[in-house]
Amino acid sequence: MASVTPAAVTIPSFTGLKSSGAAKVSAAVKVSASPRQMCVVKSSLKDVGVAVAATAASAILASNAMAIEVLLGSDDGGLAFVPNSFSVAPGEKIVFKNNAGFPHNIVFDEDEVPSGVDAGKISMSEEDLLNAPGETYAVTLTEKGSYSFYCSPHQGAGMVGKVTVN
Repeated sequence: MASVTPAAVTIPSFTGLKSSGAAKVSAAVKVSASPRQMCVVKSSLKDVGVAVAATAASAILASNAMAIEVLLGSDDGGLAFVPNSFSVAPGEKIVFKNNAGFPHNIVFDEDEVPSGVDAGKISMSEEDLLNAPGETYAVTLTEKGSYSFYCSPHQGAGMVGKVTVN
């Protein structure tokens, strides 16, 4: 087992940094361990480093994968998108998820999307419906601007929403 005992070890200072308070740091540390134990320590630190890097990469990918989940129908059964107005960055995925009061769909209003965007390509067909709890529809918007959308069976009841891509 490794043990720590006092000994003089100098840790170089970072005097090359542009800081008025740069100071020399020194510490007293001595590690006593057999060569076999040191190999185990180095190996486990390497494994920890790999695990940290993998976790960080996963977090970055996951954060880019989905920007927001929008519920179709409020928890109390109201015919609404929750939230009904939100912002995302270009390329972030929006997942619409059936919650209550279904069937639902997501149709982007062709007159209220950025110029050059084909609303038909990002919308569900008006005949296609999400019929069961938890069913989803995902879309990724890449063009900056405002997009208005609605649920065709419940548009008259006010089930409309707006997303801004910043």
